[in-house]
Amino acid sequence: MALEIERRFLLKNDNWKKFITNKIYIEQGYLSKKLDDWIVRIRFTGKNSKITLKKHIKGFTNFEFEYSIPRSDAEKIMSNLSSTIKKERFFVEVEKKSWIIDCFKENNYPLEIAEIELSNEEEDLLLPSFISKEVTGITHYSNFSLANNPFSDWGKDFLTTFKSN
Repeated sequence: MALEIERRFLLKNDNWKKFITNKIYIEQGYLSKKLDDWIVRIRFTGKNSKITLKKHIKGFTNFEFEYSIPRSDAEKIMSNLSSTIKKERFFVEVEKKSWIIDCFKENNYPLEIAEIELSNEEEDLLLPSFISKEVTGITHYSNFSLANNPFSDWGKDFLTTFKSN
């Protein structure tokens, strides 16, 4: 059984940039229509193409099953999707912990979210200085929601509040 135990956070500064070990560009699209069911996504990362099935279980734990698919199949599927996102993903190593920083593009710019995968929900976590508000479980910040309701559409009042965090 494939489980993903992940916490997500907003960033308060760019201090994470000095810890970058790698980066990739990601484009992904969603075949699913509802957040509370299985989420099915197609993802391009460089030359790799994958289909992923994901479902929330409890807390910040999800089922996640990911499979490689032929690029031509993924391109055909993606070309027929309207719910898509693009982001640059940075891999960051801080205090022997691996973090991911997603810097969203286009309609989700300037949103940046830090993610960390844990071995269990009770794992102790020391937050680096660049971490701000936790958004784990806040559905507005899920990639699926961002593909359907982009950050730029959240409204001027929200964006002003967001920038002050």
